[in-house]
Amino acid sequence: MAENNQAAVPTVIADNVHIVYRVNTGGGGRGSATAALSKIMRGKKGEASRGVRKVHAVRGVSFTAYRGEAIGLIGSNGSGKSTLLRAIAGLLPCESGRVYTDGQPSLLGVNAALMNDLTGERNVMLGGLAMGMSREQIKQRYQGIVDFSGINEKGDFISLPMRTYSSGMAARLRFSIAAAKDHDVLMIDEALATGDRKFQIRSEERIRELRKEAGTVFLVSHSNKSIRDTCTRVLWLERGELLMDGPTEEVVAAYEKETGR
Repeated sequence: MAENNQAAVPTVIADNVHIVYRVNTGGGGRGSATAALSKIMRGKKGEASRGVRKVHAVRGVSFTAYRGEAIGLIGSNGSGKSTLLRAIAGLLPCESGRVYTDGQPSLLGVNAALMNDLTGERNVMLGGLAMGMSREQIKQRYQGIVDFSGINEKGDFISLPMRTYSSGMAARLRFSIAAAKDHDVLMIDEALATGDRKFQIRSEERIRELRKEAGTVFLVSHSNKSIRDTCTRVLWLERGELLMDGPTEEVVAAYEKETGR
């Protein structure tokens, strides 16, 4: 829970959230745009017979997040962690249940879209504008973003097109752009898995600063060390269900004992 419970302010409430994906398995015969449109128009009835498979990705998850918390999400691949973040960000609809947020949630993933044909410099500007920063704010923070990312340590890469970057360099720049702004709710999906330990330490420090500045941070990571170093609380999901919610060390230790990871 929040470090000061007397002043705890909820930022995210997940109330019995269920999220279901519908995947077309091709069982409906030859595919065409017309056939796909007909299926949509007929609605959901008889989906199974037309080759639509339901994947119940999140199953009845409930929790309340508070301002000032850094919350880690752990669990095996396919446990629903990233899906849950996308629902909190408003990018996925709930099949049932509700998600309530106070303020604007921002989702940062290693696959977050920047424009490959534009330079890193232009992407910093566009990324900042997309997050609601003014041009003046971006100009003031520009050098800090570049320095934080470390992509210029071995050359003037910020002036080159993003397509020339390694995946690690691009991910570091995405994180640096997102971390330049104070967020009501910031969700980070595996961003700390990229880059060297020096960048990870800088990232972990910035996450602690963000939550001290009255925001809430969610972090999905397969690195238990990053979770321990960064988070005050952990949600453990498996097969879409919330198995445990509590203090970081308690939950991570139980996870490690159960899974051997």
